[in-house]
Amino acid sequence: MQDKLVGRNPVSEALKSGADIDKIFVKKDADGSLLPLLKKARALKIPISEVDRRKLDEMADGENHQGIIAQIPAESYKTVEDIFALASEKGEAPFIIILDKITDPHNLGSIIRTAHCAGAHGVIIPKHGSAGLNSIAAKTASGATMYTPVARVTNIARTIDELKDKGVWIVGADMDGQKMYDIDMKGSLGIVIGNEGEGLSRLVREKCDFIAEIPMWGKIDSLNASVAAAVLMYEAKRQQME
Repeated sequence: MQDKLVGRNPVSEALKSGADIDKIFVKKDADGSLLPLLKKARALKIPISEVDRRKLDEMADGENHQGIIAQIPAESYKTVEDIFALASEKGEAPFIIILDKITDPHNLGSIIRTAHCAGAHGVIIPKHGSAGLNSIAAKTASGATMYTPVARVTNIARTIDELKDKGVWIVGADMDGQKMYDIDMKGSLGIVIGNEGEGLSRLVREKCDFIAEIPMWGKIDSLNASVAAAVLMYEAKRQQME
């Protein structure tokens, strides 16, 4: 089973990070910013196939391929232990993003990208009822999947219990909670983001130590899941840096 990275930036980050790439498909007569990518791929002894634009269009499934597609093994998931190991390696308290059935791969990719930029040590998703690490999520993440571990678990509620046993405080995002500014998000922290339509599931909500509400001043009372995640991540980071 194989997947693909579509576009110059995802392919560049994969080459830079040393990720497994089975083969690169590039447009004939490649030029410009494609040339350094091909030079790097050749140095890594990655097979390169020059194809016409029509072939790339078919492979890209409507995405903007920018003249290059990398064929990769299906994304390999990490473990929760890998996330803790990364935090330990950095000498930091664990900062983990937990997704309760996010179904849109664009949202998943955006959250992973923001998690990396905000200094989170990993993202946890459920095995069932959730978007996975497909090419859409990977492209939206713009290479962040190469640096931020994504763990896939059987049961989010049970995993939250295990995190709490390790001293991680769990904050869930919901419209009916304490203002996020009033919640102490320093130290070991897990932020839970719910499903795009239904929010946090009942059991997951009950497992949270705190429920954080993002203040709203407009007439619309909710944010896109990836935006809500970004707001909470950066509030947590702001507090951690005080």
